[in-house]
Amino acid sequence: MEEPAPISDPTGAPDPGTRLRDRLTIPVLAFGGILMAVMQTVVVPLLPDLPRLTGSSPGAVSWTVTATLLSGAVLTPVLGRAGDMYGKRRVLTSALALMTVGSVMCALSSDIAVLITARALQGAAASVVPLSISILRDELPPERRGSAVALMSSTVGIGAALGLPLAALVVQYADWHTMFWLTSALGALGVSAVWWAVRESPVREPGRFDVLGALGLAAGLVCLLLGVSQGSQWGWASPRVLGLFLGSAVVLALWWWQQLRTARPLVDLRLVTRPRVGLSHVAALLTGFAFYANSLVTAQLVQAPKATGYGLGLSIVATGLCLLPGGVTMLLFSPLSARISAARGPRITLALGAAVIACGYVLRIADSRDLWMIILGATVVATGTTLAYSALPTLILRAVPAAQTASANGVNVLMRTIGQAVSSAAVAAVLVHHSSPLGGALVPTLHGYVLAFAMAAAVGLLACAAALTIPGDKEPAGTRRAAGSTPEPRDQALEEA
Repeated sequence: MEEPAPISDPTGAPDPGTRLRDRLTIPVLAFGGILMAVMQTVVVPLLPDLPRLTGSSPGAVSWTVTATLLSGAVLTPVLGRAGDMYGKRRVLTSALALMTVGSVMCALSSDIAVLITARALQGAAASVVPLSISILRDELPPERRGSAVALMSSTVGIGAALGLPLAALVVQYADWHTMFWLTSALGALGVSAVWWAVRESPVREPGRFDVLGALGLAAGLVCLLLGVSQGSQWGWASPRVLGLFLGSAVVLALWWWQQLRTARPLVDLRLVTRPRVGLSHVAALLTGFAFYANSLVTAQLVQAPKATGYGLGLSIVATGLCLLPGGVTMLLFSPLSARISAARGPRITLALGAAVIACGYVLRIADSRDLWMIILGATVVATGTTLAYSALPTLILRAVPAAQTASANGVNVLMRTIGQAVSSAAVAAVLVHHSSPLGGALVPTLHGYVLAFAMAAAVGLLACAAALTIPGDKEPAGTRRAAGSTPEPRDQALEEA
């Protein structure tokens, strides 16, 4: 295990370089989170043209999105555990480096197999947010931790809101490879900035990495998410999809059994089964479902042809600009989320956020024809997402030992990812079922969109109910470091702050 970095004498004056690095820790980590979200969304404007640009089928092109989803879901808990064991900054830098390598591969090739492989590498960046939150917990004093974690959580929405119009502008006015050269440069900047500005956390949980547990979780999640993401194309009752779901159930059941009998498991299921942790994961899954429908449905709704009677026929650039106010709102409301959590507890912030998400969908149901109402409803949903997503990691940080914060937050992000995948499949099923022919093609009806909003609102209310059932969330003294361990010097200094 690496020796913890020595702590400067508080009576002495630290050198200017150290002070600058300390001030830049939060902005650099937030930049990494925004960059991760941008990477996930930049391919969206390309999807309609990629079959022509790569000489492949639409089904093959869809894997540029599916591969990122699958690898991100698998690698997030795995890299979170690796961060707890081998160093969070080290693993965070590696994840950003893999993301950058994937971007360079996309910039250099038009072969669909290379693009899919590169997008799978970029999925490693999904672990950036939970690793960064764990670093902030280790490095910051309690009075600064809440606002920093809230900002870090909101970077997911900020990056998504920025990535779509940015990518659309590049695709519209330049060669599509230019977009990936740009993200490669940003990725290299992110790797360098993290390595320079972020100190390695001394909080570790030594032991042997659970390779069997990682492989079992990977196999179970790939089967589950592959079935969910491809069910609408392959048929929900097809042998392939049913086989994937059955295989996932069997593999994950065996994985659960193995984890309970391993001395150093990949995921500490004894923590997961505690109400404060388990219910937080349930709330994360439901919140992920409710939030994701907003982006999916809004983009399709405003781009629908005017001949539908409700569509606005907007371009992809204009569509991205419609979602931009939501990203700005997430940035502005993250400090408010931290204040509510400090005053009332993150459980109340989570419940409030889920309720606001449901209210946003009520606005969408009331009026989905006027652009200003569409933007208002989407922004309200984004506001609720800020409150909810900012509260979730704080709940986890208060409920688990310090040496397991990265892996526990990784599982929480995984639950959000599963919720988003299920949301995508459910929204697609609703819109396909409620479609009508227009110009030789089937397009969703306004009734289908309203049903999707109602479904997301109902799930938001379920998330609110789950949040309210979480036991009291005051931070117990035993969770400030791994049970039975000797406090590291930096951990002890934070406790005394």
